[in-house]
Amino acid sequence: MKYMLLMQFSQENADFPGLDQWKPEEIQAHVRFMQRTNADLAAAGELVDAQGLAMPETARIVRSHGGGAPVVTEGPFPESKEWVAGWWIVDCDTERRAIEIAAAVSAAPGPGGRPLDMPIEVRQIMAAPPAEL
Repeated sequence: MKYMLLMQFSQENADFPGLDQWKPEEIQAHVRFMQRTNADLAAAGELVDAQGLAMPETARIVRSHGGGAPVVTEGPFPESKEWVAGWWIVDCDTERRAIEIAAAVSAAPGPGGRPLDMPIEVRQIMAAPPAEL
């Protein structure tokens, strides 16, 4: 089964300073942790994909506009209190294993090497529409 693990931040759940306030060695330790995690998942045959996203200020919302030119809204989006920082797609045998991976990722080091305890949303990827559709 494939699961998407979404790394999300919000003003309410981040009890650590913004990345722009971290020391360079703290950022490097965080990146090394993520690289090691991805390498371990790849070696176990569980990693399908993992990506980090640019900061929300670079985001764009695009909507069709009645067949005309699309409407593009530029960030940042002050009304948005949460943003997705990155994701993993893992292929593992059970939801329990997906949760174990999410818990490990949640503990990525932050300032002072302390675990960030980031919320990681775990969602199964649908292989096909539900049978009742």
